[in-house]
Amino acid sequence: MTKEPDWFSRAVALPADSRFVSVGGCRIHYLRWGVAGKPGVCFVHGGYAHAHWWDWIAPFFTGAFTVVALDLGGMGDSGHRARYSLDRFADEVATVCAHARLGGSPVVVGHSFGGRVALRTGARCGVRMSGIVLVDFPIRPPGHEYERGPQRLPGRTKEIYPNLAAALERFKLLPPQPSENAFIVDYIARRSLAKVKGGWSWKFDPRIFDERGYGQPADDFAQLACRAAVIYGEQSALFPPEIRAYMGALLAGRAPMIAVPEAHHHLFLDQPLAFVVALRALLADWNTTPRARAASKERSTTSGKAGHTDA
Repeated sequence: MTKEPDWFSRAVALPADSRFVSVGGCRIHYLRWGVAGKPGVCFVHGGYAHAHWWDWIAPFFTGAFTVVALDLGGMGDSGHRARYSLDRFADEVATVCAHARLGGSPVVVGHSFGGRVALRTGARCGVRMSGIVLVDFPIRPPGHEYERGPQRLPGRTKEIYPNLAAALERFKLLPPQPSENAFIVDYIARRSLAKVKGGWSWKFDPRIFDERGYGQPADDFAQLACRAAVIYGEQSALFPPEIRAYMGALLAGRAPMIAVPEAHHHLFLDQPLAFVVALRALLADWNTTPRARAASKERSTTSGKAGHTDA
């Protein structure tokens, strides 16, 4: 395995507060970097993943932002529910943003399925969110058929492995893709597992996607009252030419599409520093628009009148 570079070691060593908040009777876990009150960024992981997928990305944004990454219900260290829905996932994101005291209207950055959650959050929250960033989440034309690849079957139970090494050998990225940064894959795999009776197993609830009636992403996009952008891997299997063309027409004039070279679906595993540069540039551009400056002035006025205490 390639030795992890110094920048990665420094990033994951930056401490984050581990917190919980109840959403609809379920205990939701999240990580927070930095102090409360700055403009906020909320990172949302993909399906079957967890907040620690952002451990080497979030620290690059703490200078200008209060940063959080949550475990969606049924994943990571969050509790499990009897039923899961897209609206409930969106509630979890909005509640974490409020509980973490993200300043102003936060930006929600969602990868893969997390992009679908970010889109629904933006549609439901209106101007309470200043922007959403879809990270390799494709918006497909109605009726578009595509090969989903390996999927867990509804009702299937989780495997239990006799030891940690056996479990780590079974960890795979979905959809399958090459990954040169094996040290990152190992890092997230180790935080995807928990010790259980009889050995080791995955933290996620296998029932989280038993119900998939999420509606059309394009409908949620049409309801957005905030900014939007797309960052995708130039070699992503989820962004073939026809999807890029459809999204380019759908988002024209409303949301930039930013390609990260030499990156697949899991682009911030493949090209983490290029992803950081792209997202930093986007957020800096949004922060210098008239709307952002007005919001910043309003925050300063409010803070001067009331003040705040870091929770």
